[in-house]
Amino acid sequence: MSMDSALLFLAGIAGLCLAISLVLICVYLIRFCCCISQEEDDSKSHRACCVTWSCVAAVIICCAGIGIGFYGNSETNDGVYQVTYSLMNANHTLTSIDLLISDTVELLNSVVKSDLTQLEEVFSKRPEYLVIFRNTRRQVESVAQYLAEISFWKGVDLNPNVVAEQVNFIEDYRWLAYILLLLLDLIICLFTLLGLAKQIKWLVIVMTVVSFFVLLLSWGSMGLEMATAVGLSDFCYDPDGYVMNQTQIVTNISPDILQYYISCYQDVPNPFRQRLTMSQRALSNIHSQLYGLEKEAVPQYPTAEKHLLVVQSMLNTTEGNFHHLVALLNCRGLHKDYVDALKGLCYDGMEGILFLLLFSFLSALSFTAAICSLPRAWKQFQSRDLDYDDMDEDDPFNPQESKRFVQWQSSI
Repeated sequence: MSMDSALLFLAGIAGLCLAISLVLICVYLIRFCCCISQEEDDSKSHRACCVTWSCVAAVIICCAGIGIGFYGNSETNDGVYQVTYSLMNANHTLTSIDLLISDTVELLNSVVKSDLTQLEEVFSKRPEYLVIFRNTRRQVESVAQYLAEISFWKGVDLNPNVVAEQVNFIEDYRWLAYILLLLLDLIICLFTLLGLAKQIKWLVIVMTVVSFFVLLLSWGSMGLEMATAVGLSDFCYDPDGYVMNQTQIVTNISPDILQYYISCYQDVPNPFRQRLTMSQRALSNIHSQLYGLEKEAVPQYPTAEKHLLVVQSMLNTTEGNFHHLVALLNCRGLHKDYVDALKGLCYDGMEGILFLLLFSFLSALSFTAAICSLPRAWKQFQSRDLDYDDMDEDDPFNPQESKRFVQWQSSI
């Protein structure tokens, strides 16, 4: 069975539970409407008390589920925002690497085309110096080529910042939808309790109808949460392999680079080590050659001092950028963002979804019990009103007559 089929099957379980609950509700209401029970007054009062307390118990369980739902919604929101924050940090690191490499390569190429070319023209009559400058030029071009080859994220279609914005957009609407659902459940519970306490028949009827629609939402959300929880648990069981395969398909980045950042173990070789080492050696050779030329050639050719200072400044800037680049290319930064994203998704996110699943289940059970109990409750209200109407208005033991007598006495 494929993953999509398994998720659809789990979502279908919620539909099956909805069908079962609807059948139970229909059977109970048919029995309630069609079967007339001949009961004594004591049994009627006892049954009315049981019906009322069963409604109250269902409302209390629903309120407990609402509290669980608020906690689960908050945990899911925290986990998703941790994922988006990690994606934005990773995007900042990757963008900084590309920008630093492009600026450094551009600086090296500009120096090769301008100042080093001018120095070759100045020392064109001195072969011993000309050989040194040409060697320096070749090494500068080599450093630019090595750095350009290191830029692994340049031209990649995947933008973590765009992904983070899309996830944030979806999460905002998901969070708002659950907040509205939780508030709707809470309002139904409060008005149901009010209708039972004040014996307001029309309010109980309205809450029964609304409870039926919320029952459909509860089972539907439960199916969605169950499928999400199973899919997320399957991903969290082996996230490295899935992330590596999908990223390689989308970006065409070398598996060695992906493995380096995903694992970040000492046993995993650094795929940039060779190019970084060769660049470092080339920069050291350039620095030593320029130092020797500055001591020997500048006194003989004062016009070359300006160009040598520009090349020396370029070398210092390049070395600073190089050390910064080595720090950015280290796997610890991106690996930390990757681990933080997994923690947010597989710990906070999974915990929140499980609590939301529990909320939906308790809510569905509570509203099923309430829909079965509330019609009998408003029938008890009606029967009590009919009992009052059958009494003699002049009967002093009539509760309504007693109420009118108390109002008349208070007015006097």
